[in-house]
Amino acid sequence: MTARILSGKAIADEILGEVATGVAAFRDQCGTVPRLVVVRVGDDQASAVYVTKKIEASKALGIASEHVHLEPEVTTAELARVVRRLNDRDDVDGILVQLPLPDHIDEHGILESIDPQKDVDGFHPINAGRLLEGNPALAPCTPAGVMEILKRSNIEIAGRHAVVVGRSNIVGKPMAMMLLAGHATVTICHSRTADLAVLTRQADILIAAVGRAGMIGDDHIGAGSTVIDVGINQVSDPALVMQMFEGEDLRRRLAAIESRGSTLIGDVNPKAALNRAAAYTPVPGGVGLLTVAILMKNTLTAARLRRGF
Repeated sequence: MTARILSGKAIADEILGEVATGVAAFRDQCGTVPRLVVVRVGDDQASAVYVTKKIEASKALGIASEHVHLEPEVTTAELARVVRRLNDRDDVDGILVQLPLPDHIDEHGILESIDPQKDVDGFHPINAGRLLEGNPALAPCTPAGVMEILKRSNIEIAGRHAVVVGRSNIVGKPMAMMLLAGHATVTICHSRTADLAVLTRQADILIAAVGRAGMIGDDHIGAGSTVIDVGINQVSDPALVMQMFEGEDLRRRLAAIESRGSTLIGDVNPKAALNRAAAYTPVPGGVGLLTVAILMKNTLTAARLRRGF
């Protein structure tokens, strides 16, 4: 068996096209366009790259965007004041505070200070509560992207057994709630789960979001399952890479380690997934590409809801 590759790019492009059409209709109806403000603290290079991608995507779709870049020494109180000013601006529809924040900042407090109507990351407790009730308006981007992959790839969810490996507030927990809303039977596993492989092999849909490179291997994957890899791990060990890849893909990964010092690997061993699963999202090229697309969709949704349509 060779798994069908579920392309994140094709689905992301489809969603972005729908958002572009929606933004044009919004502009015709309101005489303005949705506006997204991204707040970044410090000089983390990965965060800078992510923010640039979000701003570029906004511009491409006709969404107005702003980037507020604060010094790494900014205090929680100062950052909270910036967020409150954005909350008060009627022309701002979406606010995103780029994570992670420096250790000295109260991350939870900052996320809770964002107006829930403008919380396009879907992390505010009010939006989390709506998700728990099965009535999300603004849902976390990564698990929402997973749901889009499943639905648009015609993967049956209702009545299926879904196993989520990972219990973070950003992916694992909201992922479980969305699958429940889709009428799946859901099992949540984590670092202290006993006999993990016994549970994951039972999955019709296996979601790996645990943050450990290649943790999900042959023993964890049931034959014919759908495997969704949410993990994003920088790996610099050639021996580990050789356990997961072969052929041209292996050569490309080893070359990346030699030239850049690392290569990007998910939580799933690709060889295991390709040999045992029926469908599989690769890393890169899978779930990660959906995150920005869903953020754009959430920004348009927030703008519509704030204006009553």
